[in-house]
Amino acid sequence: MSPSIMYNIFIRDFRKQRKRMILTLVAILWGTMSIMLLLGFGEGLRIQFMKGSTGLGEGIVIMWGGQTSIPFEGFGKGRRIHLYESDINMLQHNIPEIDEIAGEYIRWNVEIRYGDKTLTERLNGVYPSYREMRNMIPDMGGRMINKIDMEQKRRVVFLGDAAKERLFGNKDAVGETIYVQSMPFKVVGVMKHKIQMNSYQGQDEDVIVMPATTFVTLFGDPCLDNIIYRPVNLENSKAVEKRVFEVMGARYKFDPDDERALSFWDVIESNRVTDNVLLGIEIFLGIIGTLTLLIASVGVANIMYVSIKERTREIGVKMAVGGRRIYIIMQFLMEAMGITFLGGFFGIAITFAITAVFKMIPAQSEALELLGKPTISFEIGLIVVLILGIMGLVSGLFPAFKAASINPVEALRYE
Repeated sequence: MSPSIMYNIFIRDFRKQRKRMILTLVAILWGTMSIMLLLGFGEGLRIQFMKGSTGLGEGIVIMWGGQTSIPFEGFGKGRRIHLYESDINMLQHNIPEIDEIAGEYIRWNVEIRYGDKTLTERLNGVYPSYREMRNMIPDMGGRMINKIDMEQKRRVVFLGDAAKERLFGNKDAVGETIYVQSMPFKVVGVMKHKIQMNSYQGQDEDVIVMPATTFVTLFGDPCLDNIIYRPVNLENSKAVEKRVFEVMGARYKFDPDDERALSFWDVIESNRVTDNVLLGIEIFLGIIGTLTLLIASVGVANIMYVSIKERTREIGVKMAVGGRRIYIIMQFLMEAMGITFLGGFFGIAITFAITAVFKMIPAQSEALELLGKPTISFEIGLIVVLILGIMGLVSGLFPAFKAASINPVEALRYE
């Protein structure tokens, strides 16, 4: 049977059962929109959460000093293990599996003054590698702390975007001079706004950072507050952590199996868990949408069964003049899939329009920013088309077999 004949039959049936056909198309359209919007919101949420979880840093492990809990080589338990700048070079030299490593000094409630504004803020002494490891990207026109700042112990600072707003408002801060503990520092950059879901000493948007060498000169802190490193192979973070215990244990004389001597936050593992949880939520939303769409497929099957009843005589004539069963099956299958894909097409088109409108609405609050906006990816489109195809096939298959099983003699007698 040629496509033009099938098309004409489809249009004829559509006109005869216009109301029922339109209701079925609306049901499929609604089901398609439901699954696409649910998957789209799930995808948007997943992307936004991943952005938020990488706001703290990507592929990093944060290490703090601890207290020994196991006696070792004549040393009792309860010794404090502090971190020093020399540990950084020692760890990098002994553990080639570490790609980047840096330390951090932190001091709270430091007096910061600009003009007549005086604030008490958190001040960090950091290394240039923090730009990449801690995702502290400078906004246009500024820069992060660099190696020359470190070597020359320059009096320069890099501001978190919220700290900049509190000090300067809408005014450009780069090039301005602020006073830290009454000492002048030049602002060299402001952090580009980022979503940050995790933190260990507060949000980066509130921090003021300076070169670690300048920090030590200013405050004389002997110990680092933490060390951050990035493994060469992110899948190997636990093995690297074990090596850190061994190397640090040999230096400070504690048992390498003493888990309380050092503490770690494996951000890589945390992000992996978050990604799996969000994938689970996305699958759950997809199942709900798929069930909605399957209900619409019942409507398609009903339409096809009614169509068979009304066209029994026509089917009988076709079979009486030599029409093969496979043609009858193919005809009803194609009609069912045609209804399904027509409704699905309109559903997909409307969903794209809705998501485009959502993307134009600005997020006015932090909660809305965190929720993200629906995102229709290629994979989502492929999944929906696949479900529509299966649905059209299943809803048309049984009516098609029923039509092909009609006895031509009885069909010709049918009134």
